[in-house]
Amino acid sequence: MSIEKNPAQRVKPVKTKNPEIAQAALNEAWRVMHFALRAVIAEPDRILAARGLTRMHHRILFFVAHTPGMSVGELQTTLDVTKQALNAPLRQLQMQGLIELAKADHDARVREIRLTVDGVALEAKLTGEQEKLFADAFAKAGEKAHEGWRAVMHELAQHAGMK
Repeated sequence: MSIEKNPAQRVKPVKTKNPEIAQAALNEAWRVMHFALRAVIAEPDRILAARGLTRMHHRILFFVAHTPGMSVGELQTTLDVTKQALNAPLRQLQMQGLIELAKADHDARVREIRLTVDGVALEAKLTGEQEKLFADAFAKAGEKAHEGWRAVMHELAQHAGMK
């Protein structure tokens, strides 16, 4: 049994005791993931680059948009980065008028990050491009494929601390 080298070919789950076949399926899964990731990030990267921003900026915008009241510390933990690594991108987003830092209502020592109107618009555009690709792929792959993909992604994400 051989696995074709076409990245668009779907890899069926391997149920075999033959480790070479199982390894080939794992290699193909990683190869397909590489090309899929390239497809998902291409347009957002182009949009970000035109503003002098990077994927780190998009990750910040995404998590702040989808986690109301997120503090700088919570963002740091979510992204698994140091304060120093987070400081420059936050400053750049602030300078471009995409985020604002404000004292939390519940604790003046806590700084919350909020998207501005422009930040909301940019995050929606960036993530919207990705959502279109996912929606199209899920529609073509079918409901069971979507459930399987989510299960695999959740298993992998737990290794990065996602709950």
